Amino acid sequence: MSREPIIALDFPTWEKTERFLKPFENESLYIKVGMELYLQNGPFIVEQIKQMNHRIFLDLKLHDIPNTVGQAMKGLAGLGVDMINVHAAGGQKMIEAAREGLEQGATGTRPILLAVTQLTSTSEGQMNKEQLIPVSLEESVLHYAKLTKAAGADGVVCSVHEAAAISEACGTEFLKVTPGIRMKEDDANDQQRVADPALARTLGSSMIVVGRSITKSENPIEAYRKVKQQWEGE
Repeated sequence: MSREPIIALDFPTWEKTERFLKPFENESLYIKVGMELYLQNGPFIVEQIKQMNHRIFLDLKLHDIPNTVGQAMKGLAGLGVDMINVHAAGGQKMIEAAREGLEQGATGTRPILLAVTQLTSTSEGQMNKEQLIPVSLEESVLHYAKLTKAAGADGVVCSVHEAAAISEACGTEFLKVTPGIRMKEDDANDQQRVADPALARTLGSSMIVVGRSITKSENPIEAYRKVKQQWEGE
């Protein structure tokens, strides 16, 4: 599994994305393309980043009826992305349909399929009140992780703080991709459940997603290398 931090490129345009990536032309990166970038630029953005020989996590968090998600995944698989996700709340049949769509649409290796458990911006109180889920946040996340595994997906998107419990429940090979990563000196911004790269490594994250700590830095290359160093434990 990749030990490169996944950089979340939360930009609105290809021009800003290209400007950010240009200094990294000698690096092989793992890039997260989220809704803001993909929905405003479409498949073009994936094609451009792939031409730069970077891997792509297409973070669209699909959540719809199984047939719709399956057909969408069939089309998205043809873009050649390396990893993609759905919302676990869509249910087992939806996740199964997503995997089937990826298998049908992939021209080579099927993209890694993840399911989002609870967003790292969600607190336990918010989950209890707004989602009417009366259990602890960890119980909810573990339930979604087990559901995701039963549906045949490769792993989940979760907080660092649930990674160890998911490994115990679903096995160490089951992927725990963790956003909400911040360097200790950075603000948490809109995230509730955050951690630095070193803690993520200690607690058992499989892959980490880092956005503003790198993209908003005055020296993104230096910031990326600091994150990578902590993540690799050097």
